[in-house]
Amino acid sequence: MLHINESKIEELLHRAAKATPEEIERILQKSLALQRLTLQETAALLAVQDKAIMKKICIAAADVKERIYGKRVVLFAPLYISNLCSNACLYCAFKADNTLTKRRALTMEEIRTEIAWLLKRGHKRILMVSGEAAPGGQSNIDYCVEAVETIYSVSAGPHKIKRVNVNLAPLSIDQFKKLKKAGIGTYQIFQETYHEKTYRHVHPIGPKSDPDNRVDAVDRAFLAGIDDIGIGVLYGLYDWRFETLALLMHVEHMEKRFNVGPHTISVPRIEPAEGVPFVDNLEYKVSDDDFRKIVAVMRLSVPYTGLILSTRESPAMRDELFNLGISQVSAESRTAPGAYSGEDTAGQFSSSDLRSMDEVVDSLLDREFIPSFCAACYRKERTGEAFMNLAKPGTIKGKCSMNALITLKEYLDDFASEKVRLKGYRVIEKYKKQLISSDRKMLDGYFSHIDQGTRDEFV
Repeated sequence: MLHINESKIEELLHRAAKATPEEIERILQKSLALQRLTLQETAALLAVQDKAIMKKICIAAADVKERIYGKRVVLFAPLYISNLCSNACLYCAFKADNTLTKRRALTMEEIRTEIAWLLKRGHKRILMVSGEAAPGGQSNIDYCVEAVETIYSVSAGPHKIKRVNVNLAPLSIDQFKKLKKAGIGTYQIFQETYHEKTYRHVHPIGPKSDPDNRVDAVDRAFLAGIDDIGIGVLYGLYDWRFETLALLMHVEHMEKRFNVGPHTISVPRIEPAEGVPFVDNLEYKVSDDDFRKIVAVMRLSVPYTGLILSTRESPAMRDELFNLGISQVSAESRTAPGAYSGEDTAGQFSSSDLRSMDEVVDSLLDREFIPSFCAACYRKERTGEAFMNLAKPGTIKGKCSMNALITLKEYLDDFASEKVRLKGYRVIEKYKKQLISSDRKMLDGYFSHIDQGTRDEFV
C-alpha cells in the first residue's frame, strides 16, 4: 500500500515492548512540550500495560489537549444525502448487496428540509456524507457539489450553516477542485484499514477495492488546493496497534510532502449494522481500555490535530474521552438519508449516544467544557499550514476559547432549555474571569451585539 511500510510497523511494535519506564517518562515529557512523537515513541506508549504509567499517559493527554485547544469541544452533525453505493464493503450497511437497506438519494428540496430541521436545533457545522454512486445518471461530484451549495443556501431566521465538511469517496484532482470551489471546509476520507491483506478482504468489489487509489486521494486533494484533510481508520478490522502506527505513518508522509498534517483524525469503532453479519464475530474487536489508550496516545503523538468521536460510542464513553483528548463530537446524529426531518430508518451503523443536542451540551457543561459551534478559522483563512502554525505551539487556544464562548452564548440564547441556559451562563462567567482584561472587554462587546440580535460574529 502506498506510503505504508508494513514490515517496519511490525518491527516497531516488536521493539516497543522493551521500552523502560524511564524511556516512557522521557516520551511523556516530550509530549508535554507539544512536540510530535516519532513512530517508535508512539509504539512505546501503545505497548504500556502498567496501570500507573497508563494513568500518567491519560493525564498528559488531557493536559496537551487543553494547552492546544483549551476547554472547548466542537459540535457537529452528519448529514447523509445518499446511501446509493457501488461497493460491497463487508462491514457497512450501505454495501451494494445489502437488500435490507432502503436506498435513497435526497433531492435538493429534501436537503433543504433536513438543514432547516438541523438549524432549528442549533446546529451550525455539517459533515456531509454520500455513498459512492449518484442518483439519476448524474455524476457523483456534480450531485455532491450541488448539495454543498444547497446546504449553504438554507437559513432559519438569522441562522445558517457556517461550514460544510464532506466525507466522500476518492476523486480526481479536477473533481477535488470543483469541491473546493463549492466552499467546503475539511475533506474527510478514512482508509478504514491500512493493512493491505485485510483491506482487500473487506473490500472485495467496487471502486473502493483499490487501496492505493484510496490512500492517494489525500495527496490529490492537497494538489487540488484543499489544505484541510481529515483521516481515520475503522477500529476492529485489524490489530489496533498496527492501524494506529500505520495511520501515523500516513501522517508523516503528509507532513513531509505538504508540510501539513491532518486537520482531524477520527477514531470510529465498528458497531452493528442491519444486514451486516461480518460485525458479529470480529477477530480484532477493540476493548474499552484499549480504545482509551488509542485516544490518549493519538493526542500525545499528534498534539495539533482535532480528534473526532462519533455517536457510535455510548454517552458514558464519550463523556470520559473528552478528558483524554477528544476535541470534536457529533451530536443528535442520524445516519440514514432523510432521517432528521422524516422517518429515522436503519442507518450506516448503530448509534449508541441518542441524546439530543441540548442533552449533549448539558453534559459538556456539567464537566465545565465549552460547547463550540465555531467555524471562524475557515472564514479567516486559518487553514492548512497557517492553521498548523497556530495549532502546533498552542497559539490557537486563545481564538478557540473566545469563539467558543461567543457561539455558546448564541446557542444558549436561541436554542437551549432553561436549565441548560442557566448552567451555560455560569460556565461562561467562569471562563470570562480567566481572560485578560482586554479580551474580557472584547468578549463583552460581542455579547452586547448578541443581546441586540447580531449573530455569527467571530474573532
